[in-house]
Amino acid sequence: MTPRATYRFQFHKDFTFADAEALVPYLDDLGISHLYASPITTAAPGSTHGYDVIDPTTINPELGGEPAFRALVAALRARGMGVIIDIVPNHMGVAGEANRWWHDVLARGPASDHAAVFDIDWRAAVVVPVLGAPLQEALANGDIALEKVEGRWHVVAYGEHRFPVRDEDQADADAVPLAELLARQHYRLAYWRVANDELNWRRFFSINELAGVRIEDPAVFEKTHALYFRLHDEGLIDGVRIDHVDGLTDPIGYTRRLRERLGPDAWIVIEKILAAGEPQPLGWGVDGTSGYDFMEQVAALLHDPAGAEPLGALWEEVSGRSASFEPEEFQARQDLLAWQFSGQLDACVAAFHAFAPDGITAAMLRRAIERLLWVFPVYRTYGPAAPESDAAIRELARTRVAELIPPGEAHVVDLILSWLAGDGDAQTADAVRRFQQLSAPIAAKAVEDTGFYRYGRLLSRNDVGFDTERMGMAPADFHALMTERARDVPRAMLTTATHDHKRGEDTRARLAAISAQPGMWRDAALAWLDRDDGGVDDADRYMLFQSLVGAWSGDGASADFVERITAWQQKALREAKLRSSWEAPDDAYEQAAAALVSALPDDAAALALIERTVSALDTVARANTLAQVLLRYTLPGVPDLYQGTEFADLSLVDPDNRRPVDYAARRAALAGDPPPKLRLIAALLRLRRDDPVLFADGDYAPATVDGADGAHLLAFERRLDGRMLRVAVALHGHRPDPGTRIAFASGHVATASVLFGTNPIWYELA
Repeated sequence: MTPRATYRFQFHKDFTFADAEALVPYLDDLGISHLYASPITTAAPGSTHGYDVIDPTTINPELGGEPAFRALVAALRARGMGVIIDIVPNHMGVAGEANRWWHDVLARGPASDHAAVFDIDWRAAVVVPVLGAPLQEALANGDIALEKVEGRWHVVAYGEHRFPVRDEDQADADAVPLAELLARQHYRLAYWRVANDELNWRRFFSINELAGVRIEDPAVFEKTHALYFRLHDEGLIDGVRIDHVDGLTDPIGYTRRLRERLGPDAWIVIEKILAAGEPQPLGWGVDGTSGYDFMEQVAALLHDPAGAEPLGALWEEVSGRSASFEPEEFQARQDLLAWQFSGQLDACVAAFHAFAPDGITAAMLRRAIERLLWVFPVYRTYGPAAPESDAAIRELARTRVAELIPPGEAHVVDLILSWLAGDGDAQTADAVRRFQQLSAPIAAKAVEDTGFYRYGRLLSRNDVGFDTERMGMAPADFHALMTERARDVPRAMLTTATHDHKRGEDTRARLAAISAQPGMWRDAALAWLDRDDGGVDDADRYMLFQSLVGAWSGDGASADFVERITAWQQKALREAKLRSSWEAPDDAYEQAAAALVSALPDDAAALALIERTVSALDTVARANTLAQVLLRYTLPGVPDLYQGTEFADLSLVDPDNRRPVDYAARRAALAGDPPPKLRLIAALLRLRRDDPVLFADGDYAPATVDGADGAHLLAFERRLDGRMLRVAVALHGHRPDPGTRIAFASGHVATASVLFGTNPIWYELA
């Protein structure tokens, strides 16, 4: 059953199924049709997100286990509501001893019943990078010891990491020298710094605690999905959201197989990042994406394209870096490929070299592969299953890489691209898989987790799935995308806030207002930068000012706010990998940056500057917030409401966007006098409940706007069987001429003065 509207909950031990069950009446009153749950399978103990699954066959006991889940579903079904769950087919959590499957693999090696689950190169022992020093040094320091637990010997590192001793060594484990005993095991304890270069199993991005799963193996597919199929067959869930689909060997084959097993009525969406110009996932057997592309489209619409040049010039002036994102992305891709994915690159090159024709050396292949990855235009290709879209991607990659390839080696690129097209055999397919499972994490880590923290033209254009090079989108381009959405993926998810976003939807809405007021912003930013820098460079101080303004609330520089901004800043500095990093933190620089924040409560001039800037942005920011809500609930697709964002969402990157939600306040507000955002959400959800078919199946028809106001005004109709919804939004703080005519496709004509008055948004059912 396709949801009418979803509400996302982030489950963890402090927010369980029972907590959600108590909120079912509130969700129903709000107008929600389906609860949209973060992963419910058993995750690592204490997990705050659930994506570090340790047992996909059971429901997490920390959330209440299966009995509590069934009780939650029963409460929802009693009100005609349903459940969508987030599933994680790409990886499992392997930290500690909690994952019995991984523990068994370490104990028994390739002979383990679970060995086929994990994507391991079994030509060598499994590299386990947990040591704080090289192995011999750790042994000499006494950091590794033996311990007997329940009659079996284990290797213990630093008193916290415990690993099984294989069966063959149990009898004499305490009589064999420890170094010799370790050399016999199916795993190799290693210094944590060697992981990027020596890891022989696929991990999720650069996270050593998450091991890749071989979901392409039919037996593994059945084994890891048995719970989902049972829940669906019993009527306990209505569909799934698939996490990180591009990490799989064959995403299209996987989604088609899942559709076959769940049937035509299940709602299936995929977490997929669409690059600029990349088509929707048609023919995959899914209803569409989980909405990062929609979040980008709406955000771009709310930004004034005219702000690109002045804001770019300001960023160049204060940072000394490029006004364009392209060189930042290029450098970040080079850095990440060399720093964090060199081991995967080596394996990819070796896989291609194993069958390369005479005259094609491993060095030639490395040069071609790494340069393709520097400029690859999308997360990945899909081979013969997606011939049309892949062909365009390969051609663009060929064009981009041409000037980077050494003279006389263009034919090596052509050969690799032909293999990516599906030319070859099973051996070729394995090499292509390695390329595809490398291009996706390189894109994600270089762009979202590095470049976005280095580039600060306007931070509201730096978010998951965003085309950061583009400042704003014209209404005509937005109309074209929505027309395609209505035609191709009318049941895809529409979201503007997620557990992954870099900034909350209202933080972005406020910062988007800067694009319409670049002159005011320049004055404010230069005033901020004119203050004592405390030893922190101007680029970092400029991005800090944006974050302070974006996340500012009526509480001012409270202790909580200072703590949140300080945590964001530390993460931003480490993710940028310029002045600090997770691997080698620069404590002195981080402390200097933190001091800028901790001094705020006692700095009246700084507080006044922030307040004035927020106030100057406020009118446009509030209009952006309401426009964002209106579009999410009226455009073709299934709108999602991320937990708590029915109130102002001034959050920052995780874990800030996963803070506890005050539901008592939201319930009271809904029952009394709701703030404007919540009032609009509830009103639109009532419309969707009253006429679900119009919203689900109605077409999308752009309206025509006369004159220059067309660049700052969006209007459209949703139509079905004579019923229609008309919507209009004034953009960028622009006040349309009162006499501007808006002609709807149905023939209805209105003027701006009639539609808007003093309001920036308008809608009506007709």
